[in-house]
Amino acid sequence: MLTHIHIRDFAIIDELSLELAPGMTVLTGETGAGKSILVDALGLVLGDRADPSVVRQGADRAEVSVQMDISGEAAAAHWLREQGMDDQECLLRRVVGRDGRSRAWINGSPTTLQSLRTLGEMLVDIHGQHAHQSLMRREVQRRILDDYADHPQRVQAMAETYTHWHRLQRRLEGLSGEQEAREARRELLRFQVEELDGLDPAPGEWQQLEEEHHRLAHTGRLLEVAETAYQALYAADGSVESTLGHTCSELEQLQGLDHRLDDPRQLLTSAQIQIREACDGLRRYADGLEADPARLQHVEGRMAAFQDLARKHRVEPEALPQVREDLAAELETLEGETGDLASLEQETAKALEACREAADALSQSRRTAAGTFSEAVTRAMQALGMEGGRFECAVEPAQEARLTPQGMDHITFRISANPGQPLQPLARVASGGELSRISLAIQMIAARALPTATLIFDEVDTGIGGGVAEVVGRQLRTLGAHRQVLCVTHLPQVAAQGHHHLQVCKEKGRDHTETRIRPLEREQRVEELARMLGGLEITRQTLAHAREMMDRAVEGDGDQSSSSSVCVS
Repeated sequence: MLTHIHIRDFAIIDELSLELAPGMTVLTGETGAGKSILVDALGLVLGDRADPSVVRQGADRAEVSVQMDISGEAAAAHWLREQGMDDQECLLRRVVGRDGRSRAWINGSPTTLQSLRTLGEMLVDIHGQHAHQSLMRREVQRRILDDYADHPQRVQAMAETYTHWHRLQRRLEGLSGEQEAREARRELLRFQVEELDGLDPAPGEWQQLEEEHHRLAHTGRLLEVAETAYQALYAADGSVESTLGHTCSELEQLQGLDHRLDDPRQLLTSAQIQIREACDGLRRYADGLEADPARLQHVEGRMAAFQDLARKHRVEPEALPQVREDLAAELETLEGETGDLASLEQETAKALEACREAADALSQSRRTAAGTFSEAVTRAMQALGMEGGRFECAVEPAQEARLTPQGMDHITFRISANPGQPLQPLARVASGGELSRISLAIQMIAARALPTATLIFDEVDTGIGGGVAEVVGRQLRTLGAHRQVLCVTHLPQVAAQGHHHLQVCKEKGRDHTETRIRPLEREQRVEELARMLGGLEITRQTLAHAREMMDRAVEGDGDQSSSSSVCVS
């Protein structure tokens, strides 16, 4: 679990040291205070892509380090031993310079970003506020089911047997032709591999180039739209935010005259908060945009080179790294071939049989897990207010029983949001509120099956409230009884369930703004919950309600809420 975090010159954090305890820790604060900055910093040190915009204004580099207790993490300790590192401690460190370059260390030794990401995935799992978007993808649905099924040996066996069979099959195809044809193929492969080596395409590079080109080519338009939206929503006279503020104030004065105005008033207050947060994001986005003609020219040249080779090989540009790998493997096979065709055919047939056996075993394990997973998510959906809703994780054979490194299954999440409605793929669920709750239910159930000791939830409770929010909080607290849970939330019903409570606040100096985090004792927690319940004006009623919420949280388990220790310099 996470025991210590140190952050320096990251976003609007000057320097922060934070000690974390087991259980559920909640982070709350005013909109725009920077509640998610801590999650962003953790993502960076766990292997997320480096962005130079995270470096604090006036600093040369941002630095994040975390210390982990891995006494109960056998897989992580084994991985460290395999890398020749000390397995008694786990210290991860990441530094990002203003030029965008980053460096990483594990236990003081320089390491690659991939190694940092591999170890990080064993220790921490982050559930972001936009997780429902990735849930639409088949590969994500398959990975969630495999994590829930907890059968890594079967997944690994499938990948290994497929790789072995695929290599033999390609070798067999190469040997089956005439020698003259094989020699001509070798010459062509040598030329193609040499040409691809000259380009040296990296996996995922084409998508990065496209994204960067879109941004660089439309910087002016992006900036114009962001600034126009910011003015209309927040800065201009008669902005949406100011109009909402005036309306909320008038409704606040009428509170008590007619309780039917309470719900509209709360919704408008929530809308005002979300608009402010959106405007903060627009302002930060606009501040980070900068035209760079030289970089644009470089990116366009690189993309042109990708497209030229992609046309030659009749593939999409993003497929070039795999094309190079496949051609190099085929060339290596042809140049070193010494095998006998008959024995190779026999060996390939055995490898295919082993591959199909591994796929069948994996499919059976998935189908077994899919049943219990479907039932668990259905119960979670109904607990989140979707009474009569159903969830099904369908495991079906792929077309023509096609083998892949992941097996022969198509995994599809299907939903029926209301009684009597047929099950439909998750991607066809139209309601944003329903999708948020379905996503949260899936994440909660999947998180219970994850082997990671630390779970981070970054405002995954967006779009819910009331009794549903309290149910979510209780489930997170239950998770926290067995592992470490860090939860960024704007809901008092969720915050009240925490074993520990950290408040994020923004302090403005003469020439800079800084985010600070402080631990809250019981009475401070009551005041913070009252603020979240009632806004700026805290009454005796909201304080009493806050105390009642905290008391309810501990009634079931007898926990005594205590604070993490924070040192900020």
